[in-house]
Amino acid sequence: MEAMLSKKILCGSWLAALAVVCASEVQADDWPQWLGPQRDSVWRETGIVSSFPAGGPPVVWRVPIGSGYSGPAVAQGRVYVLDHQFAKSSDKPADPFARGSIPGVERILCLGETDGKILWQHDYNCPYTVSYPSGPRATPLVRDGKVFTIGAEGNVFCLDAVTGSVEWSRDFKVDYKIKTPMWGFAGNPLLDGNKLICLAGGSNSTVVALDKVTGHEIWRALTAKEPGYCSPAIFEAGGVRQLILWHPEAVSSLDPETGKVYWSLKPTQPAKAGMTIPTPRKMGDLLFLTCFYNGSWMLRLDASKPAAATVWQSQRVSEKNTDGLHSVLSTPFLEDGYIYGTCSYGQLRCLKADTGERLWETFHATTPDDKEMRWANAFLVKNQDRFFLFNEKGDLIIAHLTPKGYDEISRAHVLEPDNHDAGRAVVWSQPAFANRRMYARNDSEIICVDLAQK
Repeated sequence: MEAMLSKKILCGSWLAALAVVCASEVQADDWPQWLGPQRDSVWRETGIVSSFPAGGPPVVWRVPIGSGYSGPAVAQGRVYVLDHQFAKSSDKPADPFARGSIPGVERILCLGETDGKILWQHDYNCPYTVSYPSGPRATPLVRDGKVFTIGAEGNVFCLDAVTGSVEWSRDFKVDYKIKTPMWGFAGNPLLDGNKLICLAGGSNSTVVALDKVTGHEIWRALTAKEPGYCSPAIFEAGGVRQLILWHPEAVSSLDPETGKVYWSLKPTQPAKAGMTIPTPRKMGDLLFLTCFYNGSWMLRLDASKPAAATVWQSQRVSEKNTDGLHSVLSTPFLEDGYIYGTCSYGQLRCLKADTGERLWETFHATTPDDKEMRWANAFLVKNQDRFFLFNEKGDLIIAHLTPKGYDEISRAHVLEPDNHDAGRAVVWSQPAFANRRMYARNDSEIICVDLAQK
């Protein structure tokens, strides 16, 4: 009897353990906003391929959509993405820097995660006045049954994530009496408690907080000639939560509850062409900023109070004669005292975080012939001990990035570059990684790629 009881206990324990293992195998993570669930470029799922099969990873589905730079968001079995439809294909200017009023509509699309079927869409009239007018810039943000979007011309929407019905909307150009920035409204929205925090622009409204339920303004703060294109971020430092907002004239820390300014620091020179784009990154007490012309700026956050001081700063305001890291679009990754990111002409670099000293660089991850190319880019996402890099040629790369160098493990071409605003064919949209898949878009389609370990 005791032997039988022991067998039952052992069998029960084994089944319970198996159930835990199976549960962990089927558990999946969403990618509901810019840079992922924790807004830190880390993909925490397990069971991901270690290398790609011959012919590349399987494409689960592909669906035609319009053009745009907006990355997809994935949440609760649905994929959300923005696109733009020109009234006539001939309306797109040959010169992407030209600014006029181009008729067309922006669309918010909701697709089924498993098959890509369009479940609903919301269209709104949106004449474009931006340079590089291919489409929206900001990634949708999905939480609590709502999806929040910001279009290239400053149209803000809160929609029901299941039905697509509009709960509220705002127009930044009308509300704050501002003009569309040269490259559009591009800061990805940040949801903090009941506040949707957005980069807007104008006098005392460079950053605004809106009530997530009603859209009513809670607070507004900061004044800058240009708002830039940098997404707001919140970090804990100095005993408080600090909202970090980097615009071309300064980096500022605010109380996210009230908009009160804790501190502001000005760079040696304002960011040229307003190009503050990559999201600020924090590692320990270090806060890192980078932009195309002005390069890198490393701050140290005070441990006892909300304050900061410069540790080092790039000395070269140049797009070619660079020091540090002069990133254009991609947000760098900080880890274990080192910085990894793409520089102005496609150099994937590793820097020492405390000094800015360059340890290595390579063009192999970004350019087809390993030669420099203006604005060449790759987006970096960490998964376990390796990185997934998605470059502007539509290649998905698995590689180790360490202080010793770049070690490429596997590469597959998954999406055709078809945006020509840069004077060459590129994909400039950051993908989403969710449910052991990658979701990526170009100017004509969105695809779902299976990255599960078989």
